[in-house]
Amino acid sequence: MIKRDFVEASKNQYDLIIIGGGIYGACLLLTASQAGKKALLLEKDDFGAATSFNNLRTVHGGLRYLQSLDLKRIFESVSERRWFFRNFPDLVKPLPCLMPLYGRGVYRPSIFRFALLLNDLFSSNRNDGVVSDKKLPNGKIVSKIEVMEIYPQVDGKNLKGGAVWYDGAMPDSQKVLIEIVKWGCDLDGSALNYTEATDLLIKEGKVTGVRAVDKTNNKVYEFNATKVINSAGPWCRMLAAKFDKDYPALFKDSFAWNVLFNRPALSSYALAITPKNHGARTYFIHQWKGLLFAGTVHSPWKDASRIPIPDSSSVSNFIGELNSSIKNLNLEQSDVLQIFPGLLPAKEEGSEKLAVREVIIDHGENGGPKGFFSISGVKFTTARLVAEKTIKKIFREEIKSSSRDGRKPSNSKELGIFDNQWVPKEPNGWENTLKNIIQNESVVHLDDLMIRRTTLGDDPARALENSQKICALFNWNDARRSSEISRLESFYQSRKINETNSL
Repeated sequence: MIKRDFVEASKNQYDLIIIGGGIYGACLLLTASQAGKKALLLEKDDFGAATSFNNLRTVHGGLRYLQSLDLKRIFESVSERRWFFRNFPDLVKPLPCLMPLYGRGVYRPSIFRFALLLNDLFSSNRNDGVVSDKKLPNGKIVSKIEVMEIYPQVDGKNLKGGAVWYDGAMPDSQKVLIEIVKWGCDLDGSALNYTEATDLLIKEGKVTGVRAVDKTNNKVYEFNATKVINSAGPWCRMLAAKFDKDYPALFKDSFAWNVLFNRPALSSYALAITPKNHGARTYFIHQWKGLLFAGTVHSPWKDASRIPIPDSSSVSNFIGELNSSIKNLNLEQSDVLQIFPGLLPAKEEGSEKLAVREVIIDHGENGGPKGFFSISGVKFTTARLVAEKTIKKIFREEIKSSSRDGRKPSNSKELGIFDNQWVPKEPNGWENTLKNIIQNESVVHLDDLMIRRTTLGDDPARALENSQKICALFNWNDARRSSEISRLESFYQSRKINETNSL
């Protein structure tokens, strides 16, 4: 249960306050709580509402790192993918992936056969502790005919076959994040959303806590802790500069985005598609709730104060690359249902190439406030591992081993997962399900419930059509209901193509 109780939280003495409630902050809360530390998570918006929400809904192993022989990242990714499968069997499932092979460069069946063998070798423990129906098979090379059966719109000219491997699909990643926060709270942690940390409290050069404002009513509170970690995602560098000084290594901005098209998926497999133009990036196209979900597009960015939306020209270029690579696809901008944008750390300023390692800074070791730390991570998949490394660094001790402590969601309805055809008609228990989520998962706004606590917001049209009925579950007056529905409308409007400003 996530209990939004400011008075109680302000009375407690915490071992650790975490600023930033994306996937890294959520995992820090859980890991600290598992280590027996009393932790408080503060998030200025809703939990997981920014970049963490806008991922491609996959949990990656290490196949992509074979090309650079980055064995450390391979083993880390495989281990963390396994962690998600073991702990969230209701929310993560095997994802078969297919890359058509045309015999160009390294994209040859002979080379990929060896790569898949190495991948299977390096991930030989990938299924340890995973329930039987979620275990990942070995990769394989398939024939041209098999590729065309899996992916009927494939360009058959010069096609030599295909590489098949298995990763993880996480269709409702927002629920995974919330379950992690709940898990941490069940282990004596605390979490407050819509709570902005405004000041770092310091006495004699040592951290004593954080001053923060409840953004729902502008009340100011002070929370006490001997250690504070800045895990503010794209804003971690700005927060570090505010509370201490600028650390350029923390976060160099890059812009990343995925697109959900209102078109049927091309295959039950995720497709690795590389446009034919020189130097083109490989895109992943997979089915999400039956629709075509594609990404990720990367570009340089320099303004961490906001997460942008790609302009019409950028989306048009992306659609053009997909259309030129996939026979008879014929996507148009009018097919765009939602854009999923976020900011990720780049290797260098003004670059679209992503950083490959997390950054953990002890400000006290560099002349800043003792007990203040900042982190920046790279991937959703490895957030828990980075949290573990960070907690070890902060508390200078090993993390206790932990199980899921018996917490296991019993069914999809209790998780708030509804199929795309579901609508709130006759009473059948859905009201109690949603009221339970409202009560136990720190729901402040309508979009918290529909977008990040349930799947009711997956289809914008359905969400808006049923918003009045869902609002009736809250103790709101007419003015508040109208305001909340307008807020939900604004959320969907913000995920459309930017028609006015270029990037």
